[in-house]
Amino acid sequence: MAAARVLSPLLSFARMEKLKNWAGNLAYGTDRLHPASSVDEVRAFVKQEQKLKVLGTRHCFNDIADSKDNLLSLKPMDQVVALDAASHSVTVAAGITYGQLSPYLHEKGFALHNLASLPHISVAGACTTATHGSGEKNGNLSTAVRGLEFVNAAGEVLKIARGDEAFQGVVVGLGALGVITNITLDLQPTFMMRQYVYENLPLDQLKDHFDAIEAGAYSVSLFTDWQKKRLNEVWLKSRTEPGRAFDAKPEFFGAKLAKKNLHPIAELGAENCTEQMGKPGPWYERLPHFRMGFTPSAGKELQSEYFVPRKHAVEAILAMERMRDQITPHLMISEIRTIAADELWMSPAYKRDSVAIHFTWKQDWPSVSRVLPLIERELAPFEPRPHWGKLFTMEPAVLKSRYERLPEFVSLTKKFDPPGKLRNAFLERNVL
Repeated sequence: MAAARVLSPLLSFARMEKLKNWAGNLAYGTDRLHPASSVDEVRAFVKQEQKLKVLGTRHCFNDIADSKDNLLSLKPMDQVVALDAASHSVTVAAGITYGQLSPYLHEKGFALHNLASLPHISVAGACTTATHGSGEKNGNLSTAVRGLEFVNAAGEVLKIARGDEAFQGVVVGLGALGVITNITLDLQPTFMMRQYVYENLPLDQLKDHFDAIEAGAYSVSLFTDWQKKRLNEVWLKSRTEPGRAFDAKPEFFGAKLAKKNLHPIAELGAENCTEQMGKPGPWYERLPHFRMGFTPSAGKELQSEYFVPRKHAVEAILAMERMRDQITPHLMISEIRTIAADELWMSPAYKRDSVAIHFTWKQDWPSVSRVLPLIERELAPFEPRPHWGKLFTMEPAVLKSRYERLPEFVSLTKKFDPPGKLRNAFLERNVL
């Protein structure tokens, strides 16, 4: 009864409008959203409920976090629990976002190795879905995880750290193993960055010099609409330390240095984008594409993304370019980024250096749902793995075949959640 009083549903959602994800393309299966502000409240809620899912910052485009029974929000749990300067690590509560955490770390003299395009996403949610940034030597965000605290289906608090048995299976847990309450991340000394944008990189240059282009900066993003045999924009994010700084010449492999700040979609204004034109700034104000002060609410878009082995990057990109007339009518922009291999069982970059080919679509699911199978068919020779939080139509049997440690991961779900409290339609369909 006490837990029920503490974790009363946020009924405003039920009375006002259907609870949806940030893009508005997904209406969740229940309006019973329960906030928790402490580990004890999480434990009480997990014990009393038969079925639940944890809802983060709602940036997933599919039903990976959906429930028809109960949704648990850890948004009130957004504290920095401990900063350990000696071990270069920080422990944070599960509701904190990168936009909240990063300025604090910078002020204390520390930095994270990478960030995603948006700083608005929660640390725990990003790590459990293997969300990524960019950089040929940079792993996805979950590779910074040093330890986790989570509540299992029995309401018990468990801790697991790097080096422990099954650690590599737990980090990218897809919300299937328990409710993450604390997460510990590796840190490095803080650093400054500059960001430059180049326009109209010839496709032939990409074909002939892909590795050199990707090695051009600490983080590299290529944006394209797949038309005109060129990449629309190249975003180069460079650290300012000696030996790392990017020499911004007028041309970069045939692309021209931009004369003003740009949005990834050139027709849109750049006021919400992070500073460019080589102006120095802290890492957390350059690694994302968008400013924290910009709230990406109700983004009228859909997103898909596929990871392919880096050794097949050029072939995969050219395969998509050949589909330009099928893709472009439904597309807002595509982004191409590299991600280093890791050892996390359910990471799309597991044991292979990867290139992620991302699609930001117009919000027209009937059209997108018809083109995704065509993309997946063209990428099939390269054994693509879709981003766990974005839209795909890949057959579950094919998806499961791409993860060699999947049987062991399924065993972990049975160990930590024997009654299946955290199972939902997405997991039943694609994982379990």
